[in-house]
Amino acid sequence: MCKKCFIVMIEAIRETLTNQRVGLGLAALGRPGYMTLTHATDLPDKTVEAMRSHAFDMLDFAWKKGIRYFDVARSYGKGEEFLAQWLKSRDISPKEVVIGSKWGYVYTANWQVDAEVHEIKYHTPENLARQWKESQELLGDYLSIYHIHSATIESGVLENTAVLDLLFEIQSTGTVVGLSLTGPKQHKTLEKALTIEQNGQLLFESVQATWNLLEQSVATQLDKARRQGCLIIIKEAMANGRIATLDPHFVTASEIATIQELSARYQLTPDQLAMNAALQQEFADIILSGAATESHLLSNLHRSNEQIDQNSIEMLAELPEAFWETRSTLSWV
Repeated sequence: MCKKCFIVMIEAIRETLTNQRVGLGLAALGRPGYMTLTHATDLPDKTVEAMRSHAFDMLDFAWKKGIRYFDVARSYGKGEEFLAQWLKSRDISPKEVVIGSKWGYVYTANWQVDAEVHEIKYHTPENLARQWKESQELLGDYLSIYHIHSATIESGVLENTAVLDLLFEIQSTGTVVGLSLTGPKQHKTLEKALTIEQNGQLLFESVQATWNLLEQSVATQLDKARRQGCLIIIKEAMANGRIATLDPHFVTASEIATIQELSARYQLTPDQLAMNAALQQEFADIILSGAATESHLLSNLHRSNEQIDQNSIEMLAELPEAFWETRSTLSWV
């Protein structure tokens, strides 16, 4: 597909999301275990049918609140299945909604919270071909964006010519191809990704990155990608619950004091402060809420009447190595 066509597609996606820049991620809704600090109490009934019913309720509530971007992945347990069933049962047209999914991890927990391994990364052409087919079978025409799940320099996925060729083939079908980023070298991964093109057409037109009050290291590269025309989606705005809960095991005393001071100054709860800080970043098109309950989502959607001081935001940033080291200690609950 030509470069001009993708520019039109990205702008059409932005137009769909004009009235509500918050999207809903199903990482915590599609499987019984996840790395959010409150997940165990948010979803007390972990049976498949109970979680399906709860996911439908959350999707209904999100739709009522104007959310039109929904984010899933092959490794989100039954996330794609739940979302596809909900879309069809509510008779929602593919033109009314934007759906992004991801390939690269295989869900291995077998619906167990205490599984030894919850997901395994396979950034291979064989896994891409299989998971693309699976995503298509479930989501069909609803699927607008397909991301590499947690691309890193170390995984070698951006140098795997067989994978890149398959992604260019997927792009040629009219699907926006993107990548999600992870780890302390997010910025280097994105810099590499933005050099990959074929016949003058960039491969990656959508970028999903971790940006929050504690992890801001990829901001410069996201701004560059946005100016090049990429759709920018922010994930983990709450740092897997660390900012929302201010648990002293995972947030320093200094960070807690600063977040509490800013929350009081702007009359926001910590989660609202985090969401509003992300929304005011000029490079951000969509901010994902990973809310697992209606009350959490409603809080995430609250808007401040004033801009949060950008210097105060930047002062909260940790060194990326420190942020990701702490994140690696979080348990699946």
